Amino acid sequence: QVHVEESGGGLVQSGGSLRLSCTVSGSNFDSLPMGWYRQGPAYQRDLVGIITNTGSTHYAEFAQGRFTISRDNAKNTVYLQMNSLKPEDTAVYYCSPNRRDWGQGTQVTVSS
Repeated sequence: QVHVEESGGGLVQSGGSLRLSCTVSGSNFDSLPMGWYRQGPAYQRDLVGIITNTGSTHYAEFAQGRFTISRDNAKNTVYLQMNSLKPEDTAVYYCSPNRRDWGQGTQVTVSS
């Protein structure tokens, strides 16, 4: 059974940065593509970006140039570095290898 756990969220001022972490257990992590998603109070869970098992990354338009996804296979962990944060980035952030297994998410709040 796959277990996913996100961490690293918090309250940050507009223009600030945060790094989120996501640890996955119960799977062959180094063979999995991993996705970061977010869900705000007024919208569905949207894709932020993905990282393939070989390290290639793809981002949603709103994330390009501000967010960076990386992974450390030795730690079964994927990261989301978020810079130049805006109030509209406020959401619960999730990661998943397959859009079926989810953690509890981590809240990111960006104040103006």
